[in-house]
Amino acid sequence: MATTLIKDIIRQIHDLHDGDLWLDETFAKKIDQVNEIQAFTRPLPDLHSPAELLSHLIVWRRAVMGRLNGQVVRLELDDPSNWKTNDELRLAGWEALKKDFYQSKQEIIDLLNDKDDDYLDTFSVDYEKDFRYFLQGLVHHDLYHLGQLGISVKYLKK
Repeated sequence: MATTLIKDIIRQIHDLHDGDLWLDETFAKKIDQVNEIQAFTRPLPDLHSPAELLSHLIVWRRAVMGRLNGQVVRLELDDPSNWKTNDELRLAGWEALKKDFYQSKQEIIDLLNDKDDDYLDTFSVDYEKDFRYFLQGLVHHDLYHLGQLGISVKYLKK
């Protein structure tokens, strides 16, 4: 039972959150710089707030987890849950949003921990892609938005 690829995906997810990345940036490093007020502030009109970015990541992680669990997931780019407003997100609060964000990471890791590499060749019931596609895409998506979070935090600190 080979687990090399699964373990690598888990490591990448861990590293993006609070690991020792070559790029020396992680979600934890960025999130820890943001206070409750900054979290719901767009530093520029066309840049997302930290809260918007975390919420967006949670939504897509849950979509991936749904597919990995054999569910039919219909999440489109224009879905209202994809980019919630700061007013909507403020109702839950920054601490709750951070907790959900870190919990979504752990849920993915927990789901993968007992899987082997053959699991990655399983196809989604609602999308003609295998689980490898979704998990690699999730890592790429997280990395992309980690960069956006870094830009938002930089401008919020000015």
